[in-house]
Amino acid sequence: MRTGEPLPAVGDVLTALATGLWHWDTAAGLVTVDAEAARLLGLPARRASVHQTQIRARLHPVDWNEITGVIRLAATEGTVAEVRVRVMDEQGRVVRVVRSRSKPTFDPEERAYRLIGTLQEVTEPTPGTPAGRSAVTGDWRRSREAFLLDAGRALAEARSTEEVLRVAAGLSMPGFSPDGLAVFKVQGDELRIIGHRTEPEHGDSPFARMGLETDYPAAEVVRTGRAVYLSSPEEYATRYPVVWPLAERYGRRSWAFLPLTVAGRTLGAWMAAFSYPVVFTPDERSVLTTVARMMAQALSRASADETQRELTDGLQRSMLPAVGPEIPGVRIAARYVPTGGGLQVGGDWYDVIPLPGGTPSGGDRLALVIGDVQGHDVRAAGLMGQLRIALRAYASEGHRPDAVLSRASRFFHGLTQSAEHSGDPRFATCLYVEVDPATGTVESARAGHLDPAVRMTDGTVLVRATAGGLPLGIDPDSDYPTTRLTLEPGETLMLITDGVLETGGHDLESGWRRLSAVLEKLPVGDPEELADAMIQAVSGPPSHHTTGPLADRREDDLALLLLRRPDRDGDGGAGRPPVRRTIITVAQAEPERIGAARRHLRALLHDWPSEDQKDSAVLLLSETLTNVLVHTDADALVVAEVTGDPGERRIRVEVTDSGEELPHKRRPGEMASSGRGLMLIEMLADEWGVAPRGDGKSIWFDLYEPSPGASVTADSADSAA
Repeated sequence: MRTGEPLPAVGDVLTALATGLWHWDTAAGLVTVDAEAARLLGLPARRASVHQTQIRARLHPVDWNEITGVIRLAATEGTVAEVRVRVMDEQGRVVRVVRSRSKPTFDPEERAYRLIGTLQEVTEPTPGTPAGRSAVTGDWRRSREAFLLDAGRALAEARSTEEVLRVAAGLSMPGFSPDGLAVFKVQGDELRIIGHRTEPEHGDSPFARMGLETDYPAAEVVRTGRAVYLSSPEEYATRYPVVWPLAERYGRRSWAFLPLTVAGRTLGAWMAAFSYPVVFTPDERSVLTTVARMMAQALSRASADETQRELTDGLQRSMLPAVGPEIPGVRIAARYVPTGGGLQVGGDWYDVIPLPGGTPSGGDRLALVIGDVQGHDVRAAGLMGQLRIALRAYASEGHRPDAVLSRASRFFHGLTQSAEHSGDPRFATCLYVEVDPATGTVESARAGHLDPAVRMTDGTVLVRATAGGLPLGIDPDSDYPTTRLTLEPGETLMLITDGVLETGGHDLESGWRRLSAVLEKLPVGDPEELADAMIQAVSGPPSHHTTGPLADRREDDLALLLLRRPDRDGDGGAGRPPVRRTIITVAQAEPERIGAARRHLRALLHDWPSEDQKDSAVLLLSETLTNVLVHTDADALVVAEVTGDPGERRIRVEVTDSGEELPHKRRPGEMASSGRGLMLIEMLADEWGVAPRGDGKSIWFDLYEPSPGASVTADSADSAA
């Protein structure tokens, strides 16, 4: 170019220098590149505006993180952001290395960055060489600061020793990343490797376990508390000739051994090994020292958390009884899982208590207890232990379920309302169940706890509504009425705490739906397998796909106690038609239990194919129950059962009372408010009848499962006509 001639266009100069231009607006998420920048990034060589995700896909993931960190720092300081990035192809291979220089600005209103910069291809320096350690990117300190921020965040979030070691193994330091890592921990008078990343063929390290006096760099670091840097194999062999033959086979060229120190105490050592020579400049030593300090803090915190979890879990489990596998006439399974947060010790408990005396059938009785003391702390665990012992004592004295809970409530009230704990009153929920294995008779009393449930032989789960009183400890004079039900052969009685239902953001209703969906798919079998399936559904991997509507709900302890009554013909019950049955009592003073009876019946018919027949059955049940409560002074006993194989099933509902007057059909007028019950039964039921009993009467009706394709509505209409 001659003197006096005009300067060439900027674009021509950049093209001559093989330099591309690019512009990035994070608010819009768009990156605009010219033809040269597009070529360098592996895109078609033409000017284009693409989304930032397309650019990110072309860059090495580690380099993308460095870019964002350097840009934030440069915008804050008002300096130029310079960084080296690796461009990848579709197979994940590095095709070139480019250097970017840009001037970022930050818009505080949109909270977005805007920058324009250049891209130029550079030669990748050899690791370990002076060029590799120099400011290749133009600002290597910023890259390393971004790395330290990411490493510190990852180590701070690690909650176990395993997680800390996993983070340590994945560290990729900008400019001098080690390819061999080992973490040593002091255990007594020995130094042991608790985590490492080496070549696969060298997985069994000769340094896995050694005395603290061993002439090995890690042992020296622990003894002195000072780091050891070895820049070459010759230096290693000179300083540690005894162990050098063992270390030589790994093929490393440089090593850094740093102490893991917390509060002046050396917990162990960290080794970073390199397959190329590293001179360990002051800046490199500073990075390694910072990482070692963060790792030591993370390991110390994880170790303390694990010790606390082990202690509290052991304390909790030591207070729970061991359920023996051999109990005559029944099979029992129990599970306890502590909460995932906090102190991990709570008030959930269960117990299995042999009861004194026999039964009219000559068998032995036993009691099942499950409960939850308010709180997740040491006091809750202590109160739980005392309450469990008291309940066992009252049960062993031979008291009935209502008397056991009444005495327990009085005891717990005195325990928690003392002057010493007047500012921290507690209560406890409890479900106490007595079982006669020979007859299947179950008598229960409930103190503010969840109702028991029964899993029937075909997998159907029914919640058994039981009468109850206040939680233990609130009112020392509370009454706890007793509810009786019968456990049929092959059925499983289920006692659970609220954590089994509510864990994962569920309420009681959605929690039961989640459990029922799992239980109905399982074959009839061992309660141990059933308990494992329930825990997996609630807290295992499958639970991650079944979160409930209350995502912010705190996690809770899980406790469950299952009792299965084996089939008469063996545990499989082959050859007998399936029977699904529910029994409920509706007292004169409890008309609200009509609603519970309707819910029981709907649950019993959960897989009945005809919605019309389900509605008819519920309607007729309401009519017969209401007739008893309105026209007699007696209580009503409802027995509903489904029998037969799918496609040929029958639902029979029978309502029994102690009244002597038999019902009869009437012809009410248009304005009459009653008298249509038997007319409805005659119209909607396939069969029905009234049977006198020795001390009362019963009215029953049957509905038959329609064959596939049949129209129940049409049949009902014909009957009505």
